Amino acid sequence: MTFGARAGGLPAMRDVVVAGAGVTGLSVALALARRGARVTVHDPAPLGDNASGVAAGMLAPAFEAVLDPLSATHFELLKTARDLWPDFAPVEISREGALFVSDGQTVQGVATRLDQIGATYRAASQELDGLGGISSGVFTEEDWRLEPLAGLQVLRAQAQAAGVVFSDEPVEGPLDGPLVLATGAAPGFTAEQAHLTPIKGQIIRLDGGPTSGPVIRGEGAYVCPSPNGAVVGATMEAGAADRIVDEGRVKALRDAAEAVVPALAGVTGRAQAAVRAGTPDGLPLVGWSTAPNVFLTVGVRRNGWLLAPLVAQITAAYLAGEDPGPFAAQLNARRFSKGD
Repeated sequence: MTFGARAGGLPAMRDVVVAGAGVTGLSVALALARRGARVTVHDPAPLGDNASGVAAGMLAPAFEAVLDPLSATHFELLKTARDLWPDFAPVEISREGALFVSDGQTVQGVATRLDQIGATYRAASQELDGLGGISSGVFTEEDWRLEPLAGLQVLRAQAQAAGVVFSDEPVEGPLDGPLVLATGAAPGFTAEQAHLTPIKGQIIRLDGGPTSGPVIRGEGAYVCPSPNGAVVGATMEAGAADRIVDEGRVKALRDAAEAVVPALAGVTGRAQAAVRAGTPDGLPLVGWSTAPNVFLTVGVRRNGWLLAPLVAQITAAYLAGEDPGPFAAQLNARRFSKGD
């Protein structure tokens, strides 16, 4: 597949094609259009029928850094990305925080890690009411969330208002400008995409449950309050690339969620599955590929919503020939390729 002859890294802000209309693709398209690029987004799937739609919408730098081993050293990067959201798009954001509950020793370990990374937190108190007799927890205001489907609708509307054109046809070359790949776990054709691993994630969208309050994280599951029905998640099945709902894993999620929030017992809901892509270090590939004229924004793993504005900012800077900022080296698309 050929997409033109422009050498990677040169200013390329005239005509840009974006492949993928998840949160990353829409955010990149919006950021580029705001800088004056003519942008076309290609994606045959309906809006939200992707990993961005099958998500809880958590913007959670603190608990991601503390609970996910691959994110242990990424708190500052994740927090910077979170802080870009309010000015990036008019998406409604819940800042009711997040709560981790478990036995006292585990909670103390989480509190110690929060202290080590410099996150604000406190011992939970009234947040524990109604949580199945659990008496130990830690609360942080660092973690926010948004409604994914509403967020995708806002981003698409903002992009269209900025002049972005949408197509459900496949990308065909040659192109006059760069191709930005925001295709998640879709099969890749660049050398760098060989370093991505598909990760299947399953969630449950309930027909009830808490409508407000903090996200509740327990052993084996989280519960995200929502006016549209709480979200229970999520599995992380590395190497799986299908979207088939696994009833056994879904039951395990429900059991873990109900152990924390007993009121969820008997609440109906529907399970969904989607496939993400991850890298060996948990951070996305953002930068020029060795393939001519191709720019990568893939591999956001479980933090697609959190990272989207930062990935968009870095991408726009690269394509304008500007300094992409202090986090660009950590996200370098060629960092796993020898000699690059």
